[in-house]
Amino acid sequence: MLTNEQLAAFRAELLRAKQETQERLQQNGHFGTLRSHAHDAVGELSSYDNHPADDATELYEREKDIALNEHAERELKEIEHALQVIENGTYGICEVCGKPIPYERLKALPTTTCCKEHSRDKTVSQKRPLEEGVLMPPFGKFALDHRNESVAYDAEDAWQEVARYGSSDTPSDLGKNVDDYGETYAESEEHVGYVEELENFAAVDLYGKHVKVYPTREHEQLENMLDKEGIMSNIGDLPAYEKEPYTKKEDHRH
Repeated sequence: MLTNEQLAAFRAELLRAKQETQERLQQNGHFGTLRSHAHDAVGELSSYDNHPADDATELYEREKDIALNEHAERELKEIEHALQVIENGTYGICEVCGKPIPYERLKALPTTTCCKEHSRDKTVSQKRPLEEGVLMPPFGKFALDHRNESVAYDAEDAWQEVARYGSSDTPSDLGKNVDDYGETYAESEEHVGYVEELENFAAVDLYGKHVKVYPTREHEQLENMLDKEGIMSNIGDLPAYEKEPYTKKEDHRH
């Protein structure tokens, strides 16, 4: 049990801490949170003419002030609760199990009213911000490439479509050769609007008839590659009866 001298010393220390905390909150206006809007803290009437990065900085500072204010107010409540426990004559006794709280623990943390085993701050929260489920790098749950055979339009495709018009990246940032700065973004070689190279220049009707070939860069590259290798298809050479349609398939069975 605590002696009267020890109890008086703890009471005096708690009263001093209470006064300091109250004065700090009063002087800084509860860290500026008593103002109607974050703009008041920086003298701004509107965000209209501000750069988004400047607004983001002010938002961060506002969030920090709110966190500091919540911490100070919680500290004040704990001090007031400890003082009330002293008035009740139960200071130094755990509110959960009723066992004496070691003097060393009270010396280190005068506001505590529980023993170490029943400390309210012992449990570490495992909760994560809700935004992480959406904003996990690089595109969160809106990236569909991990799905088998998925060619759906997703967040990555949206980013690539915008990045084609330019970004702050340079060819050296990608570590690969690109033809121009319009291709300085991740997976710029990925097809847009089609899956296979053939689909970019070969077209058919609904029934697969009336094949037309449109001259494109990909078509020219394919033709050059086939000519260089001396083959008819990028999956290998074609059977003779497909090379020469006038011959019959039966003539080439053996």
